[in-house]
Amino acid sequence: MIKKYIKRDIYFKRLLQFIGKNLIKVITGQRRVGKSYFLFQIMDELIKRGIKKKEILYINKELFDFDFIKDYKDLLGFIKQEEKKGAVKAIFIDEIQDIIDFEKALRHLQAKGDYDIYCTGSNANMLSGEIATYLSGRYVEIEIFSLSYPEFIKFHKLPDDQETLMKYIKYGGLPYLINLPLDDDAVYDYLKNIYNTIILKDVIARFNVRNIAFLEKLVEFLADSTGSLVSAKKISDFLISQKIKISPNIVLNYLSCLSAAYLIFRVPRMEVKGRRIFEINEKHYFEDLGLRHSVIKYKQVDISKILENLVYMHLRVSGYKVFVGQINGKEIDFVAEKNGKTIYIQVAYLIIDEKTKEREFGNLLTIKDNYEKIVVSMDEGIGDGDYKGIRHIHVREFLGNEKI
Repeated sequence: MIKKYIKRDIYFKRLLQFIGKNLIKVITGQRRVGKSYFLFQIMDELIKRGIKKKEILYINKELFDFDFIKDYKDLLGFIKQEEKKGAVKAIFIDEIQDIIDFEKALRHLQAKGDYDIYCTGSNANMLSGEIATYLSGRYVEIEIFSLSYPEFIKFHKLPDDQETLMKYIKYGGLPYLINLPLDDDAVYDYLKNIYNTIILKDVIARFNVRNIAFLEKLVEFLADSTGSLVSAKKISDFLISQKIKISPNIVLNYLSCLSAAYLIFRVPRMEVKGRRIFEINEKHYFEDLGLRHSVIKYKQVDISKILENLVYMHLRVSGYKVFVGQINGKEIDFVAEKNGKTIYIQVAYLIIDEKTKEREFGNLLTIKDNYEKIVVSMDEGIGDGDYKGIRHIHVREFLGNEKI
């Protein structure tokens, strides 16, 4: 409607059933993953269905034009004012978390039943706790992530080969990268600016974080520990060794802030047999690997933990709820659940010898149920292999499967 965009079909298909329904459609995700352009895609769909452009009201809180909308009263007042100019049938509000008590306005608008309502937010806490109760049954949430591997290929018009996979691994999937040359200088200059914006606007300013030096050290620690089991105490002990004295409780608070900004995802452990969730020790993965590499430089030696991050994010994009598994003291990299379906996944760089093979496949073989089990690696020439009923597939094939 307003700008050119490339369609995000995987999310549009999820939203399609709710278009025109008397529900608030909330699009959430990290800053710069393409939420605004996704709204444009929805607007165009509404126009195809007969709604006129002038009947669509678009408010973008990142634009100075809408700086006067501070709270829910300002928002409702502006909508009422716009209605005097003509009918408003659809309302789009970008970065709604910047409007104080926005949920009161949304509840009022939804209760009237006159509008098709869409909004975006870059704060995972936006729909938690009391707000979720306040809007209970009145909204549906669609999570958007940075580009999946198939989307990366589509956006950049690249072939599906090893060179493209390495570009995806190094630079991540923020959509704006299609406007830049895919080289270190251009990409990481941009990514560092986005990282700083997320930290400043979505963490420091929003949560009134005071110890900025500690926050930066914490992100560096998480980047270096991607895919490792860590606890708040372990992080606190490490920082104390670096002459930074921080209590585990403060560590937990800062981790929550980083998670709320969608910079990282905290993945809890699950006991496979009893499906019990452990309260301590969890893994952390970055929403976008390019942003991770803007914090600590990409190194080939980190490839194993990077592959884990890739597989985790692909599972999230595919709609799975993901846990780190544990069975008989052995670790299962991922237990992924969706609509009654479960997949167990081990991730390895290369299966170089029998010992590695025994570890990666052996851990899965200890699970006695009949759910699908997969080992993902970068071994060439494996095709869609099989070892004692366990699939062995190349990471590129795994990432390329949007129906996993």
